[in-house]
This record gives sequence, C-alpha cells and structure tokens, in this order.
Amino acid sequence: MPKTKATKPLSGNDAARFIDAKIAELGDWRGEALSRARTIIMNTDPDITETVKWRGVPVWERSGIICTGETYKNKVKLTFAKGASVDDPKSLFNASLEGNARRAIDIFEDDQPDEEALAELIRAATGLNEKKKPSSR
Repeated sequence: MPKTKATKPLSGNDAARFIDAKIAELGDWRGEALSRARTIIMNTDPDITETVKWRGVPVWERSGIICTGETYKNKVKLTFAKGASVDDPKSLFNASLEGNARRAIDIFEDDQPDEEALAELIRAATGLNEKKKPSSR
C-alpha cells in the first residue's frame, strides 16, 4: 500500500504530483495500469481535470465526476460515477454491475483494457455530465 496520503482534497498541480507519487510508490503492475488508464483519460478530453479526494483517491472530472482510480492489492478499479447510464458497447464494465448509478472496471495484473473502448466510455461519461450541467443564463 502506498505511503502517500492526502488528508484534504487536492486539485491542479498538487493533485497531479500526488497521483505521480502514488504511481511511483506502487512500483508494480498496479502503478503501470493506473498510469495507462490516467493517460487514456487525460488524452481523451483536454478539459478533464484531476483531483484527489477521499484520503488519496485519484478522481477525474469534467462538469462532475467521470471516474475514480482506486488501487487494491490485486486490482486497479476505475469506478464511473454515472456508469449505469453510460453505454458500454465493448462490455468493459465488469464490477459494481448491480447498482443504479455506478459501474466499474476491475483491472487485474495481466489485463490490457481496450484503449479506444475506454476512451469511448470517458467521452460518454463526460457527455452525460455536460448534459446534466445547469445552464447559465
């Protein structure tokens, strides 16, 4: 488990540095998987921002939470806040399937999620957030 801890929410460069440190401290396949997912997420939309919440969980946002990146002993979990409302034509969601709101992708050591399919999920989640964004007058 990484020694990195965040006692308060972080954003901007502080969040990016924290996530960099978390990936480095993991020092194994989980860090590589989190780094790959992060790269795909950040390259999908230039307006996505990184934050860190809930005592050290990386969070990617645009007009609301898109997904989080949690690390466990045997997996990296990408949890989409509104995943139940997002189309998943390539069936990447493989966890938290029973809920009304969230869906998750559990990435295990030898997994290589389809990068384009993940980018499609990111775009769909961002689009959903943008639709629900209050209009300014």
